[in-house]
Amino acid sequence: MKHILSILVLLSIIAPSICGADTASGPKSVQLTVYNQNFALVKDTRSVTLRKGMNNIDAQDVAARIDPTSILFKSLTAPNSVSILEQNYQYDLISPDSILNKSIGEQVTFTWYDGAGNFHQDMGELISTPANGGVVIQKDDGNIILRPTGQTTLKKMPEGLHPKPTLNWLLDSDRAGSQDTEISYITDGIGWKCDYVALVNKDDSALDLTGWVTLNNNSGATYKDAKLTLMAGDVRRLQQEGAFGGRTMAAYAMDSMASKPQFEEKSFFEYHMYSMQRPTTIRDNETKQLSLLNAANVPTKKEMIYDARGDWFRNWWYPTRTDYDPGGGYDTSNYHKVNVVLEVVNSKENHMGIPLPKGKIRVYKLDDSGSQQFIGEDSIDHTPKDEKVRLYIGDAFDVVGDYKRTNYDKITDRIIEESFEVKIRNHKETAVEVKVVDHVWSEWSVTKSTHKFNKKDAHTIEFPVHVAANGETVITYTIRTRW
Repeated sequence: MKHILSILVLLSIIAPSICGADTASGPKSVQLTVYNQNFALVKDTRSVTLRKGMNNIDAQDVAARIDPTSILFKSLTAPNSVSILEQNYQYDLISPDSILNKSIGEQVTFTWYDGAGNFHQDMGELISTPANGGVVIQKDDGNIILRPTGQTTLKKMPEGLHPKPTLNWLLDSDRAGSQDTEISYITDGIGWKCDYVALVNKDDSALDLTGWVTLNNNSGATYKDAKLTLMAGDVRRLQQEGAFGGRTMAAYAMDSMASKPQFEEKSFFEYHMYSMQRPTTIRDNETKQLSLLNAANVPTKKEMIYDARGDWFRNWWYPTRTDYDPGGGYDTSNYHKVNVVLEVVNSKENHMGIPLPKGKIRVYKLDDSGSQQFIGEDSIDHTPKDEKVRLYIGDAFDVVGDYKRTNYDKITDRIIEESFEVKIRNHKETAVEVKVVDHVWSEWSVTKSTHKFNKKDAHTIEFPVHVAANGETVITYTIRTRW
């Protein structure tokens, strides 16, 4: 059995006087700006009664994961009447071990019980604590008790301990009286992310989109009736950022798609703010979800894309390389997946048109019985208004492709000609449109082609093709490359 520590003075009575300081009121109002990088700016207003001259003030109910270098204190009532001489963050908290560790040399009473149910008491000096490997008491008669089993009682609380993390200021005030003050600081351990839920209609031409904010608070404080603002953007901090975890509930929120958005969005510096229109309480160790946006009947474009060697090309090619090997490295396997992509435009005309914070989008569709079925998911980065959102949600089952190089001619040391064949097979009962993508390098030209193509950029060409129901389309083309 471990030793039991009892304190003879109630903590509720002695806590304000542990450091001989006056205590500010609890937060009267709280403003909380949460960033999507797992930190937040906290601003709260408190009342404090000052004497003329020197004042030692404590403020409790602050985040345990506060950044002490970010603390700012100011008087709202009379800013020019108060000077800050010292500012301290005190986080040596009351616990049995911390009390013992600060009580070495103090007289203690040790109570123990024998096997017959009788208890005995000894007086002595505490000469070792758990920090040094265990409790050791030297009795008044000189005997030493090692790691006693029983109850150790102290007559007073050692100085410097607090029941909770505490901010402390040494202030010089020009006048006496009550003042409203504002305390602000940055804390880690609280962050947010966005999760979206999309429901696609029967013919894949439109979708309903709901955005949810998932807010996770592990900062060590509760923020009651806070005015909440979410900041979206890549804000630079000179420290390693922690990962924000927490299980999302957005995937189970499909029945709430008619909920009313609660945030007002505004541009701020090079970021975007989402201000909640009502106060909310964010408890410590709580995950909270809030509705961010709702958009119904958003026009949607479904695309099938066959990119047989996209990953290979991206790994092989970069503009500054000099070790070209044009004759090798092609993937010539006879089966490749056709990617399925959904595209929407984030515009007012499409019932959206607000900056979308980065996050994961889960996509559902109604089956013939009216039940929702999950069909895929993708993530988006911060997306401004009027930009496209492209979601790669999976691969087609009944549409497949083959890609191979059919001929290779080395015309000179710096000119080659390559011929390719792409076959797209459609096993569906309806026709499909497929975009066949290939990648080129250096200075190139298409000398022969069975189908029209689009030059997407300096290294990408695209063949839009029609494939009949239960049919096959074959594309052949020749590319001349010089370097």
